[in-house]
Formats: sequence, structure tokens, C-alpha cells
Amino acid sequence: MRKMLLAALSRVLQGPAAAAAGRTASRVVVASRNYADFASEATFEIKKCDLHRLEEGPSTTAVMTREEGLHYYKTMQTIRRMELKSDQLYKQKIIRGFCHLYDGQEACCVGLEVAIKPTDHVITAYRAHGFTYARGVPVREILAELTGRKGGCVKGKGGSMHMYTKNFYGGNGIVGAQVPLGAGIALACKYFGKNEVCLTLYGDGAANQGQIFETYNMAALWKLPCVFICENNRYGMGTSVERAAASTDYYKRGDFIPGLRVDGMDVLCVREAAKFATEYCRAGKGPILMELQTYRYHGHSMSDPGISYRTREEIQEVRSKSDPITLLKDRMVNTNLASIEELKEIDVAVRKEIEEAAQFATTDPEPPLEELGNHIYFNEPPFEVRGPNQWIRYKSVS
Repeated sequence: MRKMLLAALSRVLQGPAAAAAGRTASRVVVASRNYADFASEATFEIKKCDLHRLEEGPSTTAVMTREEGLHYYKTMQTIRRMELKSDQLYKQKIIRGFCHLYDGQEACCVGLEVAIKPTDHVITAYRAHGFTYARGVPVREILAELTGRKGGCVKGKGGSMHMYTKNFYGGNGIVGAQVPLGAGIALACKYFGKNEVCLTLYGDGAANQGQIFETYNMAALWKLPCVFICENNRYGMGTSVERAAASTDYYKRGDFIPGLRVDGMDVLCVREAAKFATEYCRAGKGPILMELQTYRYHGHSMSDPGISYRTREEIQEVRSKSDPITLLKDRMVNTNLASIEELKEIDVAVRKEIEEAAQFATTDPEPPLEELGNHIYFNEPPFEVRGPNQWIRYKSVS
């Protein structure tokens, strides 16, 4: 008792600074102990894929390391916050024109990207912001492209639907038109003898396009290393899949092409299915089809409120039961791969990055008019491009 009283008296005499230092040291010790106690990896049961013309499918268990989990979490959270910031900038009329947001579908682009190699190829439709970021384009360049600024990833001339980077071919505005292009990229991979694959993505709304079935046929005939991926977010614009398609089994649409239906709200399910599919293609077996069952929180585009053909309750139910970020967060915390505090620190850092990127995207200058004709061709001598009439000419530089 005397020792306790003497210790208390000593703290009082030393003052608040010493007490605060003691508390800080204690927090540091606790924090270091907690970090040391994290598991290095964990194994998870994942949903079994539905199969078409396949005897075996992807594994129903997935191993995730702590580093992988933190990377997946930060990437998905960055895409989510980037899309919410895009929504805000659009409503402020800083972003104009077409704008299709990806929030809710983050597990698709992240799960696909971590399953392939940087040398592999990706082409998608106009809901492309998430894939652009996953392929390595910084947030500031994406937001600057959305605001039409010179620092954008396409120099401010592509906008929301036309973003590109190495081995990423957009961002395509014509419904379904990217699918034949994806098969062409796969043909190039095979022609040049590269052990590469092309992920060719389209939505459920495009799945009834005739050009897609023509592409299936050519890809199967030539055994192209092409993974056809239908991102089924349940609505093509404002029309539910049940009202638009006689068969909603999109993974069977290839008929003679094997297919699998995947839980697109689970990043680990998508990752394992994509690994399986790309290994199938690399083995020279030809194309394969994946259907990712997912959901978008926003409307089809920023001009669509998204609640005239579905209820707010439906959207909230998906958010509460199937949100891809929440699912990953719960898995990591429950298996001691990360702490809630650590994930909150990532959230804070992501918000800061998004705010800085938005500041850049709203202050960077617009491209000058004389650059309008540039970048039509790659590695070609400069030439003249006609403007709106025959007297206006622009110089085009590669």
C-alpha cells in the first residue's frame, strides 16, 4: 500500500507531462504487441462456382496473406472513394457529359487484376474507372481526365468512357463493341506466340448483342486465349435481366465454350475464378466465359437516379448483406489479419489521397486548342488534320 501511495505521489510531483509520456509509451508497447500478434495468412471457404462444360472448377478454399488483404482493401476503398468524389464533382458540374460509376462492383476489377500478370490485357465497356485504377493509373490522373484537364491519363480528351494505359484498352462507349476487339487482342497474343491472355468484359445489357455471339464462334474456332467476362449487375440501364433476357444464365451463353458463374461481390471468389480461367486459356484450350454476379449502387449513369426501376430497400439490402469491402473487412478482422484501427487508418489515408487528387483535377489547366489533333497515330510523322471547316487546320503530333 505504501509503495502504491509513493508511486502516486511521485506522478503528481513529476507533473502532467511525465504522466502523458508514460501513457504514450504504454500505447506504443501495446500497439507493437498487437502488430506482432497479427496472423500472416488465413484460409477461407468461398462460394462454389456454377459450371458449364467443365468437370472441375475453381477451388472452394482461398488462402489470403495479410499483405494481400491490406492491398485488396486499400484498392477497393480507393475506388469506392474515387467514385463518390466523382459523383460530387459531377453534381457540382465540374465533371460533365457521360459518367458511369463503379461503386459496389469493386471486387470484380480488383479480383481480376490480382489474378493476372501485368503483361496480360484488359478491355472493358464504359464503366471503366475501377479497371483504370486497378491497371495502375493514379487517382489524380483519372479525376483529371474526368474533369477534362491536361494532366488526365488521356490528356483530358477521353473523359469518363475513354481511359487507357499500358495493356488496358479502355473504356469503350459503343455497347458490346469492345468484345470483338478483345478477341482481336487475344488473336495478337496467339499470333506472336506470347503466353498472355485478354480479359474481355461486357455487361448483362450487352450480352444479347449479335456481335458477341459472332466473337464467341471465332474465338472458339481459333482457340484464342480470351476470357469473356459478363459483369451481371442485374440491370441493363433501367431494365432488369429478367425482363431483357430469355435466359439469365449468362455463363452458358457461349454454348460450346465452357463457363462458370462467380460471386462477383467476393474478391476472393473472383480472384480464384480468374486464376482458373486464365490457366485454362494459357494451356491452349481456347476461350472460357465467366459471369460475375455483382451490383451497382449508383444508377446506370449520373443522369439515372437508380430508384425508378428498383427500390431504395433493395439497394440497402445489398449494401448491408453483400458489400464487397465490408465482407473483406470482416474476414480480415475475424481472422486477425488486421485490426479495425489499422483499417481505419487506411480509410483516412485514402480520403486524404482522394481530396488531393480532386484538388489537382479542379486546378490543372485544360489542354490548349492547338493540341486537339494530337495523338491520332502512334510513332508517325506530324501531319495536318482538318477542323470543323476546310479553312481550319490542326497539326497532329504522335
